[in-house]
Amino acid sequence: MTVPAPRVRRRPRTRGRLLPLLLSIALLLPVALLTVQAHRLVDADREVVERERLGVEYLRALAPVTEALVNAQSAAIARRPLPRQVLEQAIEQVAAVDARIGGELRTGERWAGIRAKLEALPERSLTDPEAAFAAYREVTDLLLALHTKVRESSGLIRDAGADSHFLQDGVGEEMPEALVAAGRLTDLATLIERRPATEQLRSFGELAAHRVAALQPANDLVNNLRAVMDSSESADLGANVLSSFDAYQRGVEAMALTSQPDQTGKLDVVRLTGARLEAQEAAKQLQPVLLDEIDRLLAERLDELNRDNLLVLGAGGVAGLLLIALAVTSWLSRPRDNPGTVDAPGNEPERAGSDRPSGSHWEQMAAQRPPVPVGQGSDPDRWRPFDAAR
Repeated sequence: MTVPAPRVRRRPRTRGRLLPLLLSIALLLPVALLTVQAHRLVDADREVVERERLGVEYLRALAPVTEALVNAQSAAIARRPLPRQVLEQAIEQVAAVDARIGGELRTGERWAGIRAKLEALPERSLTDPEAAFAAYREVTDLLLALHTKVRESSGLIRDAGADSHFLQDGVGEEMPEALVAAGRLTDLATLIERRPATEQLRSFGELAAHRVAALQPANDLVNNLRAVMDSSESADLGANVLSSFDAYQRGVEAMALTSQPDQTGKLDVVRLTGARLEAQEAAKQLQPVLLDEIDRLLAERLDELNRDNLLVLGAGGVAGLLLIALAVTSWLSRPRDNPGTVDAPGNEPERAGSDRPSGSHWEQMAAQRPPVPVGQGSDPDRWRPFDAAR
């Protein structure tokens, strides 16, 4: 008879448990790296948009200063009392905004120099009108340069959106340039009436140059606003801009006509000043509407970036948790031990209630044995149950 061999428990397969763990960790590292990189990119875009909104706020504060400065120039040229209180209030508003966000936009030093010149203007404005015209020209040039500085430092000048780009270009560059140039045009027409006849030819050439300088940014602003209103999806923009836009166009067209001398070589300064005031008032109503529209577009873009940031962090977190769960599961799951026995040579393991498996060692040995004659057992020397009774 056969003697079953003792069962030997196999050692746990540590290598099979460690490999999934290492693979999970290897996948977790690039997933974390991609998540962090995407998060940083979204944060960088969000910082750009937030900085652009600071530029919109600064441009909003500069608008009253530009208007008050142009009006002060006209008053100085016409030898009228200066609206000093209006200009001082506008200066204080810009000073408060610059103290809060000027450091981030790098406008503090430039604004300090402009403020010093603005505060010194009323003291010498009632002297020679020609000197006042030159002095105001210097300050308005610095003020226009500050507009450009704000757009560059805030990133508005590089805005990727079509509507917001045209709007910031119009409200941050073309509108203040057109406003300042229109003021210079009317003030020069006032000065020409007082100049001697020997300087008339030179004065009309200078007037033609100022007319081009005033009409070019005004026409560019009109074209930009038309493009934005035709392509914008905002229903409120067209309704809010339409009336002021038409008034601005009428004022610009009237300036183009009245700034040219008649057949006698005279200028209608009264009509020219009225056309300029009409365009200036329309621009004053347009400016806050355009700035509000830019700020709305930037706010929508900021909301989209915040949602993208949440999606990036959520997707990265879910992927990381799944990989960690896979690693823990693979480590905690123990491989099943083989319940088989180690058999000695010549012995056959006995399994209760089951046959030998096909293809085993015993079947190969049985196939090699010679056939047994009919009536004889496979083992003639083995005891049978009734052999002792014979």
